Amino acid sequence: MIRKLLVAATLAASIGTLATPASAVVYVRIAPPELRAETVPEPRRNRTWVAGHWEWQGRRHHWVPGTWIRDRSGHRYNQPQWVESNGRWSMQRGSWSRNDRDGDGVPNRADRAPDNPNRR
Repeated sequence: MIRKLLVAATLAASIGTLATPASAVVYVRIAPPELRAETVPEPRRNRTWVAGHWEWQGRRHHWVPGTWIRDRSGHRYNQPQWVESNGRWSMQRGSWSRNDRDGDGVPNRADRAPDNPNRR
């Protein structure tokens, strides 16, 4: 009986320490502070600048300074940003999306009307 309780307690404790997946959405009620002023360096070939931003770590916001990342051919980078909804804030992490000027989900190279956002 005691052995079963120890196993159950160990399992319950380990579940509480599991890391949250990077794709999980975390909602917080504390708005991020104003962005810090950053000097954006001169453009670099085959690199995209990821602007500095606030990330939620533990119980508060922590500043992540800007950095360079390698470009992805045929893609554009969406900067990380905080979005408020019903008094809660969530972080939309930086991500790559295919070049799609009109936002219809069809990459420009395969789009018959790449500049028409009303096309269905």
